[in-house]
Amino acid sequence: MECRINNFLFLRMKEAGFHTISSIIMTTKKNLLAVKGLSEAKVDKVRECAYKISNSSFISGLEVRERRKNLIHITTGSSALDELLGGGIETSSITEVFGEFRSGKTQLAHTLCVTAQLPKSVNGAEGRVAYIDTENCFRPERIVEIAERFELDPEEVLDNILVARAYTSEHQIELLVHIAAKMVEETFGLLIVDSATALFRVDYSGRGELSERQQKLNRFMSQLLKLSEQFNLAVFITNQVMSTPDGSAGMFVVDPKKPVGGHVIAHASTTRIMLRKGRGEQRVAKIYDSPMLAENEATFEVSSGGVIDAKD
Repeated sequence: MECRINNFLFLRMKEAGFHTISSIIMTTKKNLLAVKGLSEAKVDKVRECAYKISNSSFISGLEVRERRKNLIHITTGSSALDELLGGGIETSSITEVFGEFRSGKTQLAHTLCVTAQLPKSVNGAEGRVAYIDTENCFRPERIVEIAERFELDPEEVLDNILVARAYTSEHQIELLVHIAAKMVEETFGLLIVDSATALFRVDYSGRGELSERQQKLNRFMSQLLKLSEQFNLAVFITNQVMSTPDGSAGMFVVDPKKPVGGHVIAHASTTRIMLRKGRGEQRVAKIYDSPMLAENEATFEVSSGGVIDAKD
C-alpha cells in the first residue's frame, strides 16, 4: 500500500491535534473516527500508514537500553535533590510533586523553568518550556531572579517560556493540543502543569461526579505521558493533598499527606515526590513511588535564586 494522504485529510488531522506519526499510533481508532471528515476507510488507511512508517513493534531490551541513553536529566538547582532523583527530572516521563501549602512545589517549578534552558553539558535540556498555570501562580519576577543566579539573560529566559492560564479542566485538556503543535515546530525540554488536579476538583466537586472526574483526569494524564514520549520531554506536575478522616476506634484522625487524584495520578506518574516543610526555608523531598529510585529523602532550601542545597 502506498502511503499518501491528501492535503485535506492532513489538515483535518492537524486541526484535531495529530501532528506526528506517534500521535496517531498512540490514539484509538474510536478517537480517530471522531475527527470530522474521516470515514472508517480513511482512518484505516491513516493507521496502516502510520504503523508502516514508524515500524512500531517489539524491540529488544538492548535497544530499549540504548534509547534510554538519549534521556536527559534536568537539574533541580540542588545537587542533593538531583542525587535523590538519579540526576534530576527525567525526560520521557512524568514527575509529580505533592505537598501541603508552601512546601516548595511552585518554587521548584520556577527553578526548572530556568534550568531546563541550560546547556546539556550542565544538566539542562537546551529547550523551551511550556507552563500551564491553573492557579495563577506563575511569577516572571521569580524567573528573573533565578535566571540571574545561573548567569542567563532574564529577557531571553522569559521569552523561552510559553505560559497559558487554564480556567477550566476542559480548557486545561485543550491546551495540550495547542502546545503539541508548537512542539512539532520547536524544541521543548519541559512541560509544567501547576497544578494538575486543582481544576478537576472544582469542576467535578459532587460525590456523584467522582467517576466522570477520574475519567477526564485519566484522559489528561494519558495525553501528558504521550507528549513526554513523543518529544523526549520532561513533564513536571504539581499536585495538592487532601485530608482523609479516619473514623476507626471512634477517633477522628486526619492524614494531610494523601495526594489528590487517587489511582489515576498514581499509575500515570513515573516518579512521585512528597514535599514537606523543614526548618526555616528548608524543604524535605521524599521518593514516594518510582520504578527505579530507592525510597529516600533529600533536604534543600528555597532562596531568592530558586532551589539550592540546604545549608548546615
